[in-house]
Amino acid sequence: MANERKFIAENVRRVLLKEYLMKEVTRAGFGGLDVQRTPMGTRVTLITERPGIVIGRRGAAIKNLTRAIEEDFKFDNPQVEVQEVENPNLNAQIMAEKLAFALERGWHFRRAGHSTIRRVMDSGARGCHIVIAGKLTGQRHRTEKFKEGYIKFCGEPKLVNVDKGYAVAKLKPGVIGVTVEIMRPEAKLPDEIDVTAPAEATEKFPELAPLMVKKEEPSVIVPNEESSESASEEPAAPVEEGTDSTEGEQ
Repeated sequence: MANERKFIAENVRRVLLKEYLMKEVTRAGFGGLDVQRTPMGTRVTLITERPGIVIGRRGAAIKNLTRAIEEDFKFDNPQVEVQEVENPNLNAQIMAEKLAFALERGWHFRRAGHSTIRRVMDSGARGCHIVIAGKLTGQRHRTEKFKEGYIKFCGEPKLVNVDKGYAVAKLKPGVIGVTVEIMRPEAKLPDEIDVTAPAEATEKFPELAPLMVKKEEPSVIVPNEESSESASEEPAAPVEEGTDSTEGEQ
């Protein structure tokens, strides 16, 4: 029971750290967080759209973040690394925050949803699914969904190939939740199988070359029907002239 409480406390601490960093680096575009324990301490990898804002002038901002992570969240010797996201349009968390910011600026939810899904699909994603929930047009709660392309909703393909992001838009009528799910361009589903030619397979995998040698099957000679019929009909023995066949029978 003590180990279970330890794991729960560790996960709660990481969730609180993620929420804190999302608020602190909102202007830089928070794209994800990875926390790993190392023999030297704790490695915190922060993925953002604009790393320069996180680092700050002469590294002042990142020093403040490191100090807060060590003192407030009790991580041992934290080492903060900032990475720039390759394509922000394919990062679900960044797109969710941009969509929430567009709603806060007064965009209509349909216009904002279709614009976001168009940007994601134009960047090469296999599919995108957006859910906007809250007081959209009146005092009653509503849920609007936008979907394009191919998306998985359950199973291992969803856990491996689908990136999920969540953000909140604070408006006068109330709070609107934004969920964005993106299926990556390199996602490969279990039913997609590539058939490789033998020549290409031996080039990519030389160890398969002995298995690709075609074995010669023993040849089996099948007699022709005409030859078998002629062989069965043996010619009769010639009869000499002047002899009677009845003599032989006697």
